[in-house]
Amino acid sequence: QVQLVESGGGLVQAGGSLRLSCAASGLPFSNYAIGWFRQAPGNEREFVAAINWSGGGTYYADSVKGRFTISRDNAKNTVYLQMNSLKPEDTAVYYCAARNYYSNYVVSAPNWKYDYWGQGTQVTVSS
Repeated sequence: QVQLVESGGGLVQAGGSLRLSCAASGLPFSNYAIGWFRQAPGNEREFVAAINWSGGGTYYADSVKGRFTISRDNAKNTVYLQMNSLKPEDTAVYYCAARNYYSNYVVSAPNWKYDYWGQGTQVTVSS
């Protein structure tokens, strides 16, 4: 059974940092690209960042570029999202998703049909 489990969310003041983790099980993790998405109340889900199977290719939404960093540790079956300089508008439930995709290029990640999704972790940024 495939599972993606997000963790690391919480309440932080504006300007602060959080590191989210997405731990995967039940799939050949190094064959999968991983995307992070978020959804705020009343809003559609939006793409945040993606990373290719090896960690050598990444792509970010303009809204988080320069503040967020996505990385992965295939030995631990885990992808991370380091979030710095957080803003109140970053408040949302953050989800990770996996797609069986063995390529270095992830610029189309916002539009992929992902194979698996996690349950999400809440991030709240206070002003």
